[in-house]
Amino acid sequence: MLFVNTLWATSWALIKIAFRANLPPLTFAGTRYVLASLCLAAVVFARASNRWAIGSLTPADWRRLAFLGIVYYAVSQGSQFIALSLVPAATLGLVLNLTPAIVAITGWRRAHEPPTIVQSLGVALTTTGVLVYFWPITLAKIAGPGIIAALIGLMTNSVAAIVGRRANVGGHPAVVVTFVSMGIGSALLLATGLTVQGWVPPGPEQWTIIVWLAVVNTAFSFTMWNRSLQTLTAVEASVINSTMLPQTAIVAALVVGEALNVTQIAGLALVVLGTFVVQLRR
Repeated sequence: MLFVNTLWATSWALIKIAFRANLPPLTFAGTRYVLASLCLAAVVFARASNRWAIGSLTPADWRRLAFLGIVYYAVSQGSQFIALSLVPAATLGLVLNLTPAIVAITGWRRAHEPPTIVQSLGVALTTTGVLVYFWPITLAKIAGPGIIAALIGLMTNSVAAIVGRRANVGGHPAVVVTFVSMGIGSALLLATGLTVQGWVPPGPEQWTIIVWLAVVNTAFSFTMWNRSLQTLTAVEASVINSTMLPQTAIVAALVVGEALNVTQIAGLALVVLGTFVVQLRR
């Protein structure tokens, strides 16, 4: 999971570079994930055990995987691509880093367990970090289209963390779970992108980035992510995902030139600290 997050941190910098050619965000995202699905198809159908696993999926399994594909790939990834085209990578990372708090709060409500003092402190640290990062607070900073897209990504990412955990405890191979859910979500994402934003032919550099993102940072990474969810809880996975925030900020500063000021660095640090504290067990 940690290695996957390192790969995903480089993804956002590569996506930022590709956006310099004015690629439509949704079409770009859909192309990436459709190509990744095709890569996974070759792996899945090459093994009889995987073909048997697909054939053994119940209607309930198909509904669960379809819902995961729509929420996590079509909506969450699509909104993240839109956000990346409008805001710095570190800003999107900060918003998505609130996922563990959302997942934890959902768990508290479902289990009827109020947060501990330490967990409440973690939420306070995370909230303070967000305020520090965006300080001074202005309407343009917190209500712009990029932030709204990031918030949509946050909510759907939180839902996917819980649904993904359930989808990966049914005994199905991780590659099958990834292929089916990604195949459904990516097809919907690309169709939406072509309908709403159209197609802009990528250049050689953009195609190189798309293929790398599809094969390494998507087909391979998401299979490893689903494999990790077979042993990690949704909350544990969300905590490890929080390490992507500082990695993204560092990579974006080095590769894309999105430097952070002292206040933003302090805000990111508080968010990371709060994210870990909020997950401390009793």
